[in-house]
This record gives sequence, C-alpha cells and structure tokens, in this order.
Amino acid sequence: MYKSKLMTGNNDSNLIHRVTRIRFPLSVILLIAAVLALQLIILPRYVYQVSPAITKLSDHYISQIDSGLEKCLNLHSLPREYSLSDITSRKNPRWNSISGQNQTTVLKNATLFDGKAFLGDSVDITLENGLIKSVSSATRSTNHDSSVQTIDLKGQYVTPGLVDMHSHHLVHSWPQLSITSDENEYYLGPITPFVRALDQLKTDDKATAIIASGGVTTSLLLPGSGNIIGGEGILIKNSVLGGKNGEDVVEDVLLEYGIPAGERRRYMKMACGENPKHRYEHTRGGNAWLFRKQMARGKELIEKQDSWCLSAAAVRESRDSAAISSFMKDGGLPEDLELESTVALLRGKVGVNVHCYETEDIEDMLRHSKEFGFRIQAFHHALSAWKVPELIKSSGENITIAIFSEFGFYKKEAYDSNLWAGSILAEHGLPVAYKSDHVMETNNAKYLIFQAATAHAFNLSESLALQSVTSIPAKSLGIDYRVGYVRPGYDADIVVWDSHPLLAGATPLQVYIDGKSTLDPIKVAENVAGSSTEERVLVKPKQRISHTKVSKETTCSRLNNSGQNIIVNGIKRSYLMPHQDISSVASNLTMVINNGKVICLDSEKRCGTLFTEDSAVIELQDGSVLPGLTSYSPGLGLAEISGAPETSDGSVGKSKTLLEPENIVHAKHGVHLDGVGFSRARLGGVTKVVTAPISGSFFSGVSTGIKTSGKYTILDGGIFQDNVALHFSVGQSAKQFDSIPTVSSAIEKLQQILINNIGKDNIYGTVANGTFPLVVHVDNEYDILQLIKVKNDHPLPLKLVLSGGAGAHLVADEIAKSKTPLILTRNRGAPDTYEKRNALSGPPLTRSPAAVLTDAGVLFALTVLGEGSDSHVHNLAIEAGWAAKYSRLGKHEAVDLVSRNIEKILDLNVVEETRDFVVWEGDPLQLGASVVFSVEGGNIGTCWPTSN
Repeated sequence: MYKSKLMTGNNDSNLIHRVTRIRFPLSVILLIAAVLALQLIILPRYVYQVSPAITKLSDHYISQIDSGLEKCLNLHSLPREYSLSDITSRKNPRWNSISGQNQTTVLKNATLFDGKAFLGDSVDITLENGLIKSVSSATRSTNHDSSVQTIDLKGQYVTPGLVDMHSHHLVHSWPQLSITSDENEYYLGPITPFVRALDQLKTDDKATAIIASGGVTTSLLLPGSGNIIGGEGILIKNSVLGGKNGEDVVEDVLLEYGIPAGERRRYMKMACGENPKHRYEHTRGGNAWLFRKQMARGKELIEKQDSWCLSAAAVRESRDSAAISSFMKDGGLPEDLELESTVALLRGKVGVNVHCYETEDIEDMLRHSKEFGFRIQAFHHALSAWKVPELIKSSGENITIAIFSEFGFYKKEAYDSNLWAGSILAEHGLPVAYKSDHVMETNNAKYLIFQAATAHAFNLSESLALQSVTSIPAKSLGIDYRVGYVRPGYDADIVVWDSHPLLAGATPLQVYIDGKSTLDPIKVAENVAGSSTEERVLVKPKQRISHTKVSKETTCSRLNNSGQNIIVNGIKRSYLMPHQDISSVASNLTMVINNGKVICLDSEKRCGTLFTEDSAVIELQDGSVLPGLTSYSPGLGLAEISGAPETSDGSVGKSKTLLEPENIVHAKHGVHLDGVGFSRARLGGVTKVVTAPISGSFFSGVSTGIKTSGKYTILDGGIFQDNVALHFSVGQSAKQFDSIPTVSSAIEKLQQILINNIGKDNIYGTVANGTFPLVVHVDNEYDILQLIKVKNDHPLPLKLVLSGGAGAHLVADEIAKSKTPLILTRNRGAPDTYEKRNALSGPPLTRSPAAVLTDAGVLFALTVLGEGSDSHVHNLAIEAGWAAKYSRLGKHEAVDLVSRNIEKILDLNVVEETRDFVVWEGDPLQLGASVVFSVEGGNIGTCWPTSN
C-alpha cells in the first residue's frame, strides 16, 4: 500500500483538508486511464466482424471491465482540496434564490474575531448570496442603496458561527421518546460501520433552533458510542426549513447540500472503553480483537480490489477477447456493501473520530491506526489525554482532542476530568476543540461557547479558546475552506454577541446562517432586557490566578498558623452583612479578621489601628468577600463516581417497604466527607452542601447538611445539620417505584402519607405537622399545581419546597400566591423530555426562568442538577451571576440565590454574624475568579484550593 506525505504547512492561506492515504502508485492510475482512452478512441477504428452473440458477450464483458475500472479510479478519489483562489471564487452550494439570502447585508463597526484572532480595529462585513463578500476596515459612510441592509453593530463582538464536532441532535430528538432515539444500533452487533446517521435524522427536532440560538451553526452528527464501530456521521447546518420549498427535508439541512453524494466528506464514529464493554460484556482485549478483525477484513477486500484493478487494466489493454472472457468469468470488481465504509476508511476517504477517554485506550487505538494504516482525525471525550500529550503528539498525525471543559466524574473513564486540560494540551502543541455531545439538558449544545469560556478561565489563551469552537474543529473536519472563519469566500455563518463571547452568559443577539438572520430582533430585545449595557463592550474575560507551589504554601502556612489578626488589602466588593454597601462608597478597602470574624472592613486608615507585626497580610488586586455558598445536591458525599456503584452509598431502591417510617433512609448515615466533587466545591467557594439519599424514583429519604472543607469528620462538625428535609419526586420517574404505576398515584400516595401521619411521632409526622420541610422534585407545570393543591388542602401548614421547576414559569403566579419556595435546577433548562416539553430555553429565544419567577415574586434558590452535576458545582456563583444578568437582579440578590435563599428555604440554622465566608481574587459572579481562603466555624477552611 502507498501512503502520501502529510501536508504540514501552517500558512493561513492554505486552509485545506489534508487527506493522506492514496493506495495506488501514479503509474497504475495512469495505466487505467490509458486503457480507458484506448477503448474510447483507438479501438473503434479497428473493429472486425464476429458473430453477433460473441460480439454481444464481448461487449458485455468489456462494459463490465470499463465500469470496474471507473470504480477503481473512484476508489481513490478524495474530497476536493481548495486553494485560496478556490475559496475566494467559490459559491455556497446551499444558497438558492427562492429561500436563501436575497438582500446584501452589511454589518458595520464589528469587533471581529475572524477565526484566528481579534482584528485590531473595527470592521465592516458584507454578506451576499450566502457568502462573506468582504471584510474591510470600518467606514463612517452610510450606504443609501435600498437593496442593501446596513446594521451598525456599534462595536459589538462578532465571531464565526460555532462548529460543534460532536452532537446527537436530529438523531436523538427533543422531546425524548424511546421510539425516537436512533443513535445506537445494538441489534446488528458491536461492529456497525455500515450504519449511517444520514438515515436516522429527524428534522422536526426542536433542539435545532435552540442550538442555533447559542451561535452553533455547523454540527457533526454522530452515531452513539455503544458500539466499537458505530457508523458514519454527517455534517449539518443548524437551519431547518432552509430548502427551496420550506419543507422538513433531511437533504436541506446537510452542510454539503448541493454537492454530489460521492464527493461529500465522510466521518466514522468509533468507541473505546466502557460503553461497548458494558453493552456486550467484552473485555478491552475482546473489543480490540473484534476491531482488528474488522480492519483485517477491510484490508483483505482492498487487496482483492487492487489486484482486480491491476489485472483488469492489463487484460483490457491486451484487447484479447479470450483473455477478457476468461478474466470476467470470475466476476467484476470485488465489492461488499457491508465492508464499503471500512474499505473507504482504510483508503483515507473517511475521517476517523474515536470516543476514547483513558490513556490505555488512546494508546491502543494509536497502535491499531499504525497496524492498519488509517489516520485518526480526533479523539473525542479523551478526558485523560492531558496525561499523555506527547504520546498523542508522537503519532505525527496532528490529532484533534475534542473534550469537555469541566463535565466529568459520571463514570470511571471520566474521573480524570481536569479543568486545566485544555491549556495543558495546548502547551504541548495539540489542537483542542470543545464539543457538546448533545443528547440531554446536561450537555445542551446551545451552551458550547461556555465550554470555551471555561477553558479560557482555566488558562487557555483567548485566541485558542475561541478557535476551539470555530476554526480548530472546522480544520479537523476538513471544512475549514468554508466555515470556522469570517473571511471573503466563506459561508456567511456569523454570530453577533451581546458581550465578549468568553464571558459567562454571553448570548447571541443575531445568528446568520448562509447569510440569513435566524433570530427575531424584537423578541431577542425583550428576552435579553435587563442585561448591563456596560458589560456588552467594556468587560473583558479574565483568567484564574496561577500560583507556584511555594507561594501557595507560604501564604497558607501564614494563614493557618497566625494567632493574630488576618489583614486582607484590596477588597473591592463585599456581600456580607452588614458590609454589603462598601462597593458603592469605596474601591479599595481593607478587611481585618480575628478569630473567624470580620472586625473591620473599611479604609486602610480606619482599620490600621488593628494591624500588628504578627498579622498575616494578604494583598489582593480585585478582592471580593462572599458568604460561603450552599449547594443542593442529589448525592455529593454519597457517590464518588455515579456510574460506578462500588463507589456509592447506593440507590434507595423501589420497594414500597421503604415508605415505612422505620425504613426511611437518612443520608447522614452514609456520607463521606471528601472526594473530587468536594475539591470542585472548594474551588467554587461552596462551603456547605445539602445532600439527599440517591434515588431514581418516587421516594428518596432524609437529606443532611455537610461541610466541604475536608477538615472535619462526622464526629467533629463535618455534618452541620443532621436532618434537613424529607424528599420525594413526582413525575415520570415516580412511576418506577413499586405501587406507584402512575403519576396520579404518586400524588395520592404523598397525600395519604401526610394525612395519615398528622400528630404522629415520626418523620412523616413532623412534615405533616408543618415543622419539617418536604422537598418534592417536580418539573411539569400540571404536577406543580397538583402539589400546590395538596398543600392547600392539608389541614395544617406544610413546609412544601419544590425542586426542579422546568414548567414553573407557566404557573409562577400560583406558586407565589401559595407562598411555596422553589429550588430551581432548570434556569439553563431545555425541553428535552416530554414532561419538560414547555421548558424555557432561555435568551435569546425566550425569557430566562429566573426572570419570570422574579417578576412573579417567587422565593427561589439556584442549584445545578443532572448527570455529572458534582463536576459543575464550582460554577455555582457563576450560575447565579448568569441568572441575575437577565432577571434584573442585583449582584447581592444573585449571591443570595446560592446562599441566603437556600438557607431560608430549607430552614438551615445559619447565624449571619458567625456564618462561613470566602475571600476571592476577582468577581465570583464571572469566570476567572479564584478562592483565596475561606473561614468556617471561626477557622481557616481552605486556602488557594485546587482541583482536577
């Protein structure tokens, strides 16, 4: 077999897909071409008379050979490569004059990131016929041509449309129903390269418009990861009804619409590790054998094809009818539909994208690629790749690492999730892309830009962070000649942002796909109302402070060993009572702490009398002090790895005997007070967590309150409140519980428990008597109303607390009227299931749930739930700032959402004067702030915490 050299040029003008495998030497290809020319041009001149039957048979064989030789040439045809001149002169094949962009649009005075870097000055961008016509320095002149739409952006940020190189929408559509889930083909076995996502797309997926509203214009849709080889993916534009007839047609959403099917780029999904291992109960060795066996079958067919092509060319050139007849008796070009995609992959015609987390699996796949001669386009997920960057780099194939920025801990393979992974990989010269793996609300592709923003906060450069969701995935997929950049000749896929795109909560004001605007500007203006106009242009994203081990140890040693006052200079904002107003009267204050209490927070002059020579002094540039945050969790401290039962306290189960008062599970008896989730909590200033027994059905048990510092045990204050609340769930998940066949029976059972235990001396009795909180997880708006009715009908006041709240916006007034508080877990929600089908997707398409609840006067707190939620806990303050941005809430109210409100809702015994507090460098309501230290129970809790 022959292998061409990998093109390694870094010239920006050479934005071409580099395809590296050619299986025939040039001489053989020329021979085939010569034979075809001989047949078409020369032989017709020398026709001699033979019998009609022989002539007919001979013509048949010759036709078969010629057809086979054409296929021989096509076996080696690769996707077209584009030079710079090709790019600037190309047309957008998706554009049409009927439904396509029909008016030239000029975006004036844009602050442009063009796919490589921010341009120094403001620019004007002209869009025409679905393409970017020009990018030029901004001018003051106004175009008076009525056929041209001119929009003055006034310095707003503009980027290329985002490119998500791993999504499952349209294959797994919203709202999810078991019958519409098509991403894994299990019943044909673990090796299914012949399955195509193209045959699974459902264009009525309501996720598509939501994803586009987040600025994601191009997505690679892949089969799932349940099989070792899952099948072929397909590229789409996130624009539905874009065809000439405005109908739900799959072909119309394809990125390569208008390009002949045989010339389109192809992508293969493979998977290593846990997923196929669990599904088929093979070992890694068994999976590797099945994979190698498939590759060997493909190689065998390639050898047969190559042999046939060489022989066919030779016999065709001989013009010997007898030889041709003899040769063709064995049949034409060997083909096998089942092996076609495998053969194409081995010939370099199909990009290989591998779901692979751990180092041993990455190494094994690299070994396979060398054994069988295929190039890996990207490792997906790859949460351990940061451990072996040089191993990956040594392949010489410029493999893209497509990862999550923070999502992890949900299974053993994801336990190495590292917030600094992007910067580590980039330092070693590996291309890093962030992708959604969009399936459900937890990994909603709408928020792809937030992954890049998180990576930037954890020290990936601004340019590389933005490239990670634009030009880097475009280059990896071989489409960087048309998307991923804002340059002349590229598809007019452009996003206009309301703030710097690497700020938390950055939201598109307009998204152009093929030159057409996809958002209604009037609705967008309504839905983003309340956001700071200052933030839109002036605020820049920041990165976390990196400290050397020595400087950290020195600072922390002084804090922990100081018996005197602790002096903190450089405080710019405080959210502690009674110090909440300092940010409005001064810009640089000093805080003095003695025995865990703030005894002065004022000017250095006024606090100076409290300084001593032994005082530990901390100098900050942009200091903040917040109350210790409190998170509500479905199992922090009860499960280290949610997908590994051996690391968990266990799930409550579904037996109705669990409802007996003596069988109620109490989380306080199972908690462990440290682990990776705790380290992320400390990183985010979360000092307390309320954790409930793990359950996936109607009944959970009694939650407990735990500290996160890791400095306490259950014997000396690690549990700050033994019993917090009793937890149930109403909705579809409740139906999994024994004796609860319906949602309605869950409501009835809950009401029976309350009525039957009035006055009794048990947990149910304390709830029924109104002295202990009842937390019910509920999402559907009708189920919420049923619970309010249960509360209203109960003869005694109930401390009912709702959690979840996907449909709460629809009944916000009723919730407020009933004075029922809510722990909102769906502020960045999604209509991903049927019972959540009316959930708000948030700006720019809808108002945020927090805004609706605020307007209605609902008392609510904020938390993050869902798969892998422990890996997101460090973002609790950021989520609060995000919620406040579009809810007309002040920063103090934002902090309350994740501290005082949750304390009030759950009756947590917190005294304001002695509460935990956390000192930060930076603004905790935005990305890039770092915890300096916390004070908990009068002592230093944590100091410059770190986490993977």
